[in-house]
Parts: sequence; structure tokens; C-alpha cells
Amino acid sequence: MAGSVNKVILVGNLGADPEVKSFQNGGKVCNLRIATSENWKDRTTGERKERTEWHSVAIFSEGLVGVAERFLRKGSKVYIEGQLRTRKWQDQQGNDRYTTEVVLQGLGSVLTMLDGAPGGGGGQGGGGRGQGVSDWSGGSSGFGGGDYDDFGGQGGGSGGGYGGQGGGRSQGGGSGNFGGGRAGGPNFDNDLDDEVPF
Repeated sequence: MAGSVNKVILVGNLGADPEVKSFQNGGKVCNLRIATSENWKDRTTGERKERTEWHSVAIFSEGLVGVAERFLRKGSKVYIEGQLRTRKWQDQQGNDRYTTEVVLQGLGSVLTMLDGAPGGGGGQGGGGRGQGVSDWSGGSSGFGGGDYDDFGGQGGGSGGGYGGQGGGRSQGGGSGNFGGGRAGGPNFDNDLDDEVPF
């Protein structure tokens, strides 16, 4: 196989408040438990059925940790993009254990609050998803939305598009990206959006 893809997309609700832990080197990790539900109607009985899956999410991107810590709460509806990783650890008895989780770290990481910030703070600006949606992309490039201090700016387009790729920042409206975030800043060339894939 020439290449492979490790990408997870989840849309769900937090089952508990975010749990933030600090490392000795100054870094942080934010752990989330996200529930996704599937509903269907049983063909034989006509009864409505529901199945809920619980997902462990670990956020290592500094800006996204700050957003999760400040704005996410139990019940918050979120959209995330990350990678699936399995890690090995030992329990108190010395037995090897394995945990598989969705990891948000680096440029491909996205955390989008689908129900806005608590207290009505954010999500009013930016491009195509409408009000109440705030997009935060991980990574260290200028597109990546690590600036959580400016959450819910006055209509800017700094969310960085999808996954930290694409469009720039513009004064007063998101240039068709899925913005949110701060207004102002440098005005990047928007030639990256010449060909829309759909």
C-alpha cells in the first residue's frame, strides 16, 4: 500500500467536564469523554432503539487545551478531528494495559464547539457555519487557531479553515472558511481556495 490515513472525526457530547493534567516539563494534556449516539427503529417491534459509544480523547495541542479548559463543560456538543492511537501502560500490579484514544496533536487537529461558548461569548463571526459555531484548529502555523485568548472575536476569520489549512484572516468575515476566533491580524493571500473540491 502506497499510503495510509489515520483520521478520526467525531461529533458528540461531553460526558464530563474536561480533565486537564500538567506535565513536569510545563506541557498539558486535556482528556475528554465524548458520547456519540446512533438511533434507529427496530423493524420487528417498531420500537425506537439507541446505542451510545464512549470515546476517549486526549488533546495535546496547547491552544486546544486552553480552549477545552476554558469553554467546554459536561454536555457541550463538539466536533473533533484527530488521530487514533494506542498506548501501552502498566497498572498498579505491573500488568501491561492498552488504551486506544483519539489524539489531537499537530496540524491535523480540529476542535469545534457546536453550541457556542458558555455565557454567549463566541461563535458569532466567521464564515459558513452560522452562529453558535466556533472553530479551533491545532498546530503551530499561523493558520492554526492557537490563540484561544481571542475566542469569539468580532467576526474575524482566524479559525484557519478546516484543520489548520486554507484561508486566512480577514477583517469582518471569514472568506468562506469555517472561521471563528479573532479579527484582524495579517491578511494572507486567499489563492489557496481556487478549486473547491465539491
